[in-house]
Amino acid sequence: MSEHKDFLRSIVEEDLAAGKYEEVVTRFPPEPNGFPHIGHAKSICINFGIAKDYGGHCNLRMDDTNPTTEDTKYVEALKDAVEWLGFKWEDGVRYTSDYFPKLYDYAVELIKMGKAYVDSLSEEEIREYRGTVTEAGRRSVYAERSVEENLALFEKMKNGECKEGEHVLRAKIDMSAANMKLRDPLLYRIRHAHHYRAGDVWHVYPMYDFAHCLSDSIEGITHSICTLEFENNRAIYDWVLDTLGLTKQRPYQHEFARLGINYTVMSKRLLLELVKSGKVSGWDDPRLPTIAGYRRRGYTPESIISFCDSIGVAKANSTVDVAQLEFAIRDDLNTKVPRVMCVLDPLKVTIENYDGNEVLDASYYPEDVPKEGSRAIPFSKELYIEREDFSLNPPKDYNRLTPDQPVRLRHAYIITCKEVIQDADGTVVEIKAVYHPDSKSGSDTSSIKVKSAIQWVDAASAKKVEVRLYDRLFKDEAPQSLDDVNPDSLQIIKTALIEPAVILDRPDERFQFERQGYFYADPVDYTDENPVFNKIVGLKDSWSKKKKADNLEPVPKPQTKVVQIEGEVVPMSQREQALFDRYTTELKLNHEVANTLARDEKLSSFYEAALGECDSPVGLANIVANEVARELKDTEADERKFSPAQTAKLVKMIEDETISTKIAKQVFEEMALSGKDPAHIVQEQGLTQISDPALIVPIIDEVMAKNPDNVEKFRAGNTKLFGFFVGQVLKATDGKANPQVVNALIEEKLK
Repeated sequence: MSEHKDFLRSIVEEDLAAGKYEEVVTRFPPEPNGFPHIGHAKSICINFGIAKDYGGHCNLRMDDTNPTTEDTKYVEALKDAVEWLGFKWEDGVRYTSDYFPKLYDYAVELIKMGKAYVDSLSEEEIREYRGTVTEAGRRSVYAERSVEENLALFEKMKNGECKEGEHVLRAKIDMSAANMKLRDPLLYRIRHAHHYRAGDVWHVYPMYDFAHCLSDSIEGITHSICTLEFENNRAIYDWVLDTLGLTKQRPYQHEFARLGINYTVMSKRLLLELVKSGKVSGWDDPRLPTIAGYRRRGYTPESIISFCDSIGVAKANSTVDVAQLEFAIRDDLNTKVPRVMCVLDPLKVTIENYDGNEVLDASYYPEDVPKEGSRAIPFSKELYIEREDFSLNPPKDYNRLTPDQPVRLRHAYIITCKEVIQDADGTVVEIKAVYHPDSKSGSDTSSIKVKSAIQWVDAASAKKVEVRLYDRLFKDEAPQSLDDVNPDSLQIIKTALIEPAVILDRPDERFQFERQGYFYADPVDYTDENPVFNKIVGLKDSWSKKKKADNLEPVPKPQTKVVQIEGEVVPMSQREQALFDRYTTELKLNHEVANTLARDEKLSSFYEAALGECDSPVGLANIVANEVARELKDTEADERKFSPAQTAKLVKMIEDETISTKIAKQVFEEMALSGKDPAHIVQEQGLTQISDPALIVPIIDEVMAKNPDNVEKFRAGNTKLFGFFVGQVLKATDGKANPQVVNALIEEKLK
């Protein structure tokens, strides 16, 4: 295992070295109220991966404590996702609902200890009594009920003798606690609903904060790994276990940053809305970030795991570029899948001087792929080429077929256009051409020079297929609602033609359609009568061409011109490959960033120098591959005004939260212009991040006072406005307010 291990594995190793536990036991505890998505995949990889790395085991537990939203179909989808990714859970699937009797007994024990009480305040009153981040809360008058009265009421709640919302069970902790989660949190609420496993036996259901820690304790979990939004909940986790005396070999909670990807939503509410609204075809729609969706689109388990590994395990939330996920599947399929030819928009070509029928032998794989295999491609007088591979009025640098420019047919001959046939509207409907007999691929003796090769299919033997071209589901980088759905996220082509060698010998079949991308036989709709192929991903990122302003893949210009043919990646030199291997395996950089650094000598030299000043390989790599790259691409070393040491210092300031990531970009720009020390720039311009609630709360109050209508709309259910309030506060502080603190404070204010 690399010495640059993530912080969770460091914790596990420290615990084992100290003799705290004999065996590492983790768990993956999803709520079965939706299909698992790519964020769950990250959690699966972490929990099952850590257990595997240290010879322990991982439990799969359904956190099924809400009977109104859970369903067996979601349980099966979760099980299927874990198995598809290649992991195995210990023994059978576990369910929190199996522990309901034990959890109820623990609640009774807390009541008997005077540590829990039945509260009869309304939901609105409970919220009002909780107080604010600057004001202590007030304890309910019902907290004075006797133990006997609380026990009797709780029994009635369990037996269904009380109305929903009439009572709740609360822990008695501290109504003035700085951590508002500790202000007498709810432990049980009444739900008169049928539970998909427990039936109608129960009328009270435990809250997550109560059930989670106790389920971990019951199962003997050692490391309870959660996402960062549960950081403040850890205090309740500890209080419940400590108060009940469950301290022997007890579990401890540790948090990591949840996965965020641009142009993607992972809110279960929004995913459910997408499914219910019909904007997608179901939970396995290939445009969705669900595991079922990725699987149907054609992603492989290896690519998902590689992506999760490449982004690492962080302590602070950030957004990952979706291009990084797309790189992972390209990287996985590049050496695995056969290359074939498919024409999506056919244009007929008649070769006037060819009258025979020929069968060409062509390899499925390029020379640099260590796999063997070939297929027979029929060749005759009538062919189809891609319509975009011919132009009557070609733009500059157009390298394909024109009335004056010959082109090579891939694996076949060079052809020259002799006549263009158009319909009444001027649309080209056929090309009359001639071929050059001495130009056959592999034995070319002709003197004709061409600039490119194009794909084609034989008219007589080509098979008609349906091709589904998928694009990003959302047009906005940070989508908030269904209004942000990209209307062009799916294009269905029913007239595509494919070479006859594409025969499915096995159901899980993928191909590279040359110059088009990677495609997968749709596992649901594919039939021999109607073959359907889903586009997994293009050969390169086409979205950045549409969204240049977004700068999704800021790769510096190479020093020498590199020509890429047929979508293949130019091989790395020995030096570049060695750097790439070190960056991805030892330093745990994602493949896209490692590729950028390794292929550019100026960038890799700068990165290595900065790394000597700062032991933060991932954070440093990101700023070098982005901000530094833009500065270095047209600048010689003796002309730049900033140093690797200054850049390392800037990264340290981000990691210790002196400044935000957004402010860091502003500081870097100034540093690049003036050469000033980043700490001096921050001090001089007053850019230090504001994290003190006492300074942020008045600003939030002012924003809300100025926008009472939006406050009212939010509380009426328009939760999309949450981002508006956060944005206004960040704007008022010139981006200096700590976003995590702002989010937490606004959440409390809007309750």
